[in-house]
Amino acid sequence: MAPPEDPAGVLGEESLTVLRAPAVRRLLALRAERRLSREHVRLAGECLGVSERTVWRWLAEASRSPQAAIRPGERSGDRFEITREIRVLLAYWHGNASAVHRQLVARAQTGGHDGQPTTTTEPAASPAGAPPAAVPLLDPVPSLSTFLRAVRRDLTAGERAGLAAGPDAARAHDVFGKRAASWRNHVWETDHVQAPLLVDADGDLVRPWVTWFIDTATKVITGTAVTPGVPSRASVLAALRAAVLREEPYGPAGGTPEQVRVDRGKDFLSAAVTAAFGTMGVTVKDLPAYSPHLKGTVENLNRAVDRMLFAALPGYTLTPAKPRSGRRRKGAGRRPETSGAMSFQDFTAEVLAWTHWWNTEHRPRALAGRTPLEAWQADPTPVTDIPAADLWTFTLEDDGRPRKLTSHGVRWRGRTYIAPWMTGQAGRTVTVRYMPHHDHEIDICDASGKYLGPAHLADAATPEQLQALRTARAERARRLRAEVKAAETLRRQRFAPATTAGPAQRLGALTSAQAGHELAAVEHTDASKLALPDLIPPAAPPADWRTPPSLATRTTPDRPVPLQPEPVPDGPPGQAADPAEDGDAS
Repeated sequence: MAPPEDPAGVLGEESLTVLRAPAVRRLLALRAERRLSREHVRLAGECLGVSERTVWRWLAEASRSPQAAIRPGERSGDRFEITREIRVLLAYWHGNASAVHRQLVARAQTGGHDGQPTTTTEPAASPAGAPPAAVPLLDPVPSLSTFLRAVRRDLTAGERAGLAAGPDAARAHDVFGKRAASWRNHVWETDHVQAPLLVDADGDLVRPWVTWFIDTATKVITGTAVTPGVPSRASVLAALRAAVLREEPYGPAGGTPEQVRVDRGKDFLSAAVTAAFGTMGVTVKDLPAYSPHLKGTVENLNRAVDRMLFAALPGYTLTPAKPRSGRRRKGAGRRPETSGAMSFQDFTAEVLAWTHWWNTEHRPRALAGRTPLEAWQADPTPVTDIPAADLWTFTLEDDGRPRKLTSHGVRWRGRTYIAPWMTGQAGRTVTVRYMPHHDHEIDICDASGKYLGPAHLADAATPEQLQALRTARAERARRLRAEVKAAETLRRQRFAPATTAGPAQRLGALTSAQAGHELAAVEHTDASKLALPDLIPPAAPPADWRTPPSLATRTTPDRPVPLQPEPVPDGPPGQAADPAEDGDAS
């Protein structure tokens, strides 16, 4: 609301304050030209909402000091400003300006300029505050209202939010440029998003992840993949295949993009994913870390699916439940109860249905009343398609070595894979391509890279065997956790609670007999202490060896030395060998 002195009724108090300096400079220019009149001063006072006498005082101050012409009407004297030390204190107190002011007052009460404490009846320091050496000594300390006014004046809204809640809160007050309008399939963005709910995946409660690609120009979701648990490069490849293909059950949006923006996730930058992008001629734009604003389209999609879909599903939690520090949740070692959770199949159906709704019915504000699919179909930009057979090879990882097709099939990673099309082709050299983490089925190509067909795992375990194996593994893990917990109980040191200042007192006193018994048990179980390497010394070396005295004393002197066999003469039987023939001239 404009002040009552505002003649036009449209300018606020801050605007009138800002206009003071230009008005004073104009009046000073008129005075220099000897054209300044009382009418000029009166008219300036009416426009600025002040009296004519106030304008004359501003002109007198500006004539004496040029600094006064910059901020006319500002109170004289040194103004309190926020220094770097006070900024550090604000960061220490997470933006709590009142707590910083209390500590400044306490610091001024406990020490003067000479470092001697002053007499006061108020508390000297704030509990759990910053170290006194980090608190500046102000003389005098401004009032709380002055301090708060200085914080609002010297710190921007983004700085105050960053000190209170971190850099993410400060980023909300930043100004970002808007990218120029582009065309369909010019740039895609991709990301993972975790659903804040638990679903039943084959008897286990897991938090699913959604991986998708979205076109930045038309906001259409081109491909989606849902993973029970932590996603991997297999999730990226599956979503990429669904995004590029335009035939049923995918499409109609899709094709090959010109560029894909990704973050620094190792699954997006894996060798298999980068090879797939490079083979299709797609440029991968690796964005710097902690820069979600650089891929704002997919980040907005992540927020939208959380509010529009995940929040309406059963079991939704705003943040994942975590146990308190140092304490396990009750029943954490037991098998989770899955009776009230959604199945993974139902969750995947919900995500795919929401994706279809987003593309065909949702109308974002940036598309001027059109749906993403309508905007994509209205774009005349040509679309580059890739055949499904070629794309399947692009999104698979190569084993990197040739293999022989035997009568039992193909051996890969210690397993045998067979297929009906292998009949009559034993002895052929083939290569293996596979989807990462999907070892139940592989794809076979010949030595030149021609696709031959899929192959499935021979002698696969039955569901009953898999269930028994999972039960045995869970029982073993439970037993190991119990043993580790029992060992930690022995190792844990407990201390008595204290109500007064003093040294810590350990609990759990032991007698000397108990300590000696436990140490003796450790001595008999430590294999390194039970070893006796010098119990049986080695045999003495032959007499003609030059053995160091230090080693000769550690051998067995009375142990017999093996006799050397006598040399056999080279001449006929009964004739002694001539020493000269052996080369001995002595």
